[in-house]
Order: sequence, then C-alpha cells, then structure tokens
Amino acid sequence: MINVGVLGATGAVGQRFVQLLADHPWFNLHTLTASERSAGKKYGSIVNWRLDAPFPDSIGETVVTPTTVESVKDCDLVFSALPAEIATPLEAGIAEAGVAVCSNARSHRMDPDVPLVVPEVNPDHLGLIDLQRDRGRDGFIVTNPNCSTIVLVMALAPLRSFAFTDVRVATMQAISGGGFSGVSAMDIYDNVIPYIGSEEEKMETETRKIMGRFTGSEIEDAPFGVSASCHRVPVIDGHTLAVWMDVGAPVSEVKKAYANFKSPFSNLPLQPAKPVEIFDQPDRPQPRLDRNRGRGMTVSVGRIREGLRFIALGHNTIRGAAGASVLNAELIYSKKYL
Repeated sequence: MINVGVLGATGAVGQRFVQLLADHPWFNLHTLTASERSAGKKYGSIVNWRLDAPFPDSIGETVVTPTTVESVKDCDLVFSALPAEIATPLEAGIAEAGVAVCSNARSHRMDPDVPLVVPEVNPDHLGLIDLQRDRGRDGFIVTNPNCSTIVLVMALAPLRSFAFTDVRVATMQAISGGGFSGVSAMDIYDNVIPYIGSEEEKMETETRKIMGRFTGSEIEDAPFGVSASCHRVPVIDGHTLAVWMDVGAPVSEVKKAYANFKSPFSNLPLQPAKPVEIFDQPDRPQPRLDRNRGRGMTVSVGRIREGLRFIALGHNTIRGAAGASVLNAELIYSKKYL
C-alpha cells in the first residue's frame, strides 16, 4: 500500500475523500490537512460530518496537520480538495517536492502538460505525466474536471462513433456543488439560481480538452463546439444535465451505443460495473433515485429522443469530485506511475 493524504479534509469534497479512502485496498490514508485553526487536533473532534454515509471511525484519531508542502512529505500521493486560490501554488510546490497530486481544484486543469482525465474517456492523456517529468518535476499533477463536465463527457463518450459538431447543455446543479456554505438557505429555497460563476466556461473548455487527441506531446482539442447554461437548483446531491446534439442517428442506435459502452478497466476498486446506465422510463433519471448508482460512480442517461436530446445525471461530490480523483489515482497506480 502507498501512503496518501487529503488536502482540505474537512470540507464537502474533503469529507468525500476521507469516506472513499478510509478502507481503500491500495491506499493508506496517512495524512489529513486543514486550516491552521484545525491543525494539531484529532479529525474526529473537529469535523462536522455531513455526508449520507457513516463516519469512518478508523480515521477519527488522526491528527490534522497544516496544509503545507512539509506536511505531506511522507506521502506518495495527495488528493487536493483545496480552493483554487490556495491550490495553485501549493499543488505545484508539492509536485516539485516529488509527491504526486490528484487534484479536484480547477487551478491546473488547462495547463498544457497536466492531464485532465476521466479514466473511461481519455486514459491515454496520462502520457502528459512523462512531459512533466521530462521538464524536471519529480512529482506530477493530474486533475479531474468540473463536476458537471464529468457527467457530460461520460454521456458523450459512448457517442464518439457518431458524427457531431455541436453540443448544447443546460445544467440543474445540486447545492452541495457549492460546498457546505456555498448557497444560503434563503437563496435556494423556492428558487432556481440561473448563474454559477465560471461554470459555463469550465464546461465549454474542459470538455474539448478531455475528448481531444493526445499526439504524444500535446492535446489537440476535440473538433466540436460546446455551449453551456448552468443553474443551481434545490437538490442536495446530483447534477442533472439536459443535452442537445446534432446527431442524426436513430435513437435505437444511440441506445445500443450506450448499452455496449464499457470501461477499458476492470481492476480498479472504485470502477463501477456500469459506468453509464440507460433508462427507458420517461421520468428517469432522477437525483434522489439514481445518484448513488454504482456507489455514486455511475452516470445515468434517459429520455433519449430524436434530435439528439437526452438527460444525464451524476453524483457531483462522488463521480464529479472525490470519486473522480480516487479513480484517477487507481489508474495512475495501475499504470505504475507511482
């Protein structure tokens, strides 16, 4: 087993990391970091556990350390749940110090030599790790996309064999995507908020990088356009996407493509048996009923109609955040980058 740490372990995504790593068969959860006011205290005494999962008692006695490069020097790999303004310099410093970083932060997603990875979609992009090392970095950084982007690219990946040049998406995003204090109750109750800062830009740029081609030295963006409109809705967990594409193939062929879609990996502990699951019922998928499929790692697709039009759903803090980083780390470990 290799020693891993979580940067920002007390927040919404940090808690998901702790949940997923507490009893992981490959990774030993060695270090938890948080703010200076939490440093030196036991994790179980300071965390306000707010997940729909039991608190992992095995982690409760772990003493939290400050979020610094020095704190994670004994780790082989760290998972970052940090805000971007903190993550930008710190993740780079950790990688320079020889530690691998799997980041959920947006800071380095669009860096030319940093892989932006969803294992079922673009595992070959991990080749960028070699470019980072060639440039003198002892460790490396690998990122996962924005939570809505992950749901979108998982829904698009089975459709790669169809010709399309235009993707339009409207999101209905859960409040947990903004963190524990991200949206006030007075703002979200009886309401829909039609703007999430920088979310649309992330979806429009990240999607094209993920589905682009790795040439061996760079990523060439995918040759289609993405137009997004993002909205916050009063749902706790689970981002729902309404997608329109210029695919002219019959619905029966599209459904067959989804039904035949499989992960190229079967040995990764967090990999769901069905990375994408389709529904024939006209009122599915729904967040409350379907977000936890595949332990929160399955993306659900339904209402597939001519046009092409469909609905996609994924758990935003598992598949769209912590679970995505852990699955990336499993792929990295299986490829012997650690």
